Amino acid sequence: MISLLKVRNLALVEEADVAFGPGLNIVSGETGAGKSVLIGALYLLLGERADTGAVRAGAAQCSVEAVFALEPDVLAAVDAVLAEAGMPPCEDATLVIRRTVRASGGGQIHVNDAPATAGLLRRIGTSLVDLHGPHDHQLLFHPAEQLAILDAYAHDGAERAAYAAAWERRAALLARKAALEAAGGPDAAAQADLLASRVKEIEDAALEEGEEESVRAEQQTAGNAQRILELGQLATQTLSEGEDSILQRLAPVRKALEELARLTPAAADWPATLKPLADGLAALSVGIQRDLSSIEADPARLEWLDRRLWEYERIKRKYGPELADVRRVLSDAKARLDEIENRGARLEELALELVAADADLRLAGTALRARRTAAAAALAPAILGELRAIGFENAAFDIPLVEAPEPQADGLDTTDFGFAPNRGEPMRPLRAIASSGEISRVMLAVKAVLAGADRVGTLVFDEIDANIGGETAPAVGRKLAQVGRGRQVVAITHLPAVAACGTTQFAVNKDVGEDGRTRTHVRRLDDAERVEELARMLGGRDSTSVALRHARELLRNAAGA
Repeated sequence: MISLLKVRNLALVEEADVAFGPGLNIVSGETGAGKSVLIGALYLLLGERADTGAVRAGAAQCSVEAVFALEPDVLAAVDAVLAEAGMPPCEDATLVIRRTVRASGGGQIHVNDAPATAGLLRRIGTSLVDLHGPHDHQLLFHPAEQLAILDAYAHDGAERAAYAAAWERRAALLARKAALEAAGGPDAAAQADLLASRVKEIEDAALEEGEEESVRAEQQTAGNAQRILELGQLATQTLSEGEDSILQRLAPVRKALEELARLTPAAADWPATLKPLADGLAALSVGIQRDLSSIEADPARLEWLDRRLWEYERIKRKYGPELADVRRVLSDAKARLDEIENRGARLEELALELVAADADLRLAGTALRARRTAAAAALAPAILGELRAIGFENAAFDIPLVEAPEPQADGLDTTDFGFAPNRGEPMRPLRAIASSGEISRVMLAVKAVLAGADRVGTLVFDEIDANIGGETAPAVGRKLAQVGRGRQVVAITHLPAVAACGTTQFAVNKDVGEDGRTRTHVRRLDDAERVEELARMLGGRDSTSVALRHARELLRNAAGA
């Protein structure tokens, strides 16, 4: 759950620290007070795109930070994502996410004080928070989203993964078949000629790994052979071969040192010091002569080396830029040429492979359908039970699973949730419901059921109770509180009957400071302040005695529910 949310210089919020608790956390306040800023902060922490326009005017940057106290199942999921990203696990079941957004653009993300990316936040966020905005209920109209809800309840990850693998294999085979069929067009012969020419050109060049470097080194030597031989001759003449060479001039020095060593103990080591120097010079002279003996100024060899290097450069410039790229071009050309020349046989092979792939896809899809069918049989009555608890006493709800005309990427089936809000009405697709209040309650019912089936630590509802009222509002509040007994829930609401059901309540308000600037404040309410806030929600700015009595009654009724 979210134990602490810190917001700095985000929109109208200059500074706010919100310590959410377990259970149902209510956030209330007048329209325009800035409640949505808290939702915006959570979106940033979940990896959504950062908008520099959200930085408070005059501030260099904004920052949001959240401390999460993780339950064991959520901790395991988060640690698995961190491990895959090469990051250490959470300590003491605590996760800290910080994000800054600069007004000039860019920003920073840290997870447990380690640099991170928005992509990592999105992956972690799927286990941390399920955030439902005021327009998210529109997703319920889409069959793909309904199927995703069914899959989440079914926990059919293994079956979906098996189906996805079979789907990808079949799709790859279909793509190869389409390419082969296209290769049989009127320009097939021209393509074959082009590919054959490419293969011949590269193979005739006979490029080898490491040859270019050795040729380049030899070319450098051959191109300077005359000068190398001249310098080598000069060196050996000076060292050992000339009449006045260094070694000849060292001979009297050596004799003098030997005699000095006999005459005075101080010179005892001098001959030994000179010997390795003289031996080294002699060895150097021999080495120069040996190593340069194989060098000769051969114009024909130099010309061959130049041509060979030019061939490497030409082929790499045309098919490279690196030798590995040339090899890939050669391999692809051979494969494509083989497909064109043996197109008929390849198509026959592919036809057999596609039959097998279709069978595998059907097998995987049937296993997935069985899991979904069982889940639908349990999910539909579970959602119906939640709907009846929030005001739809005579409703009907159905999750039909229908075979799709063709296999789809998400299975062989599709669904279209059916709903009849009132007795005597025919079951209609959920998307045919006109009332946004009804669809909001359906979404709440779905979330209430899924909360017990998934491992998300916190559910956030941003005005899910919009467009409802009367006797329905207390029922919605009780349902949110019930969900909060198993998961932390944060709900932004304008309805006092819903707010009264909260375990904890926060009030968001704004004022104008002495500097003439508007600021939004968030404060946790004590019992007395909560009565006043509920009275405000009931009767406007001025809390009358009637509104105060009604507020206390709402709290008593919620506590006894």
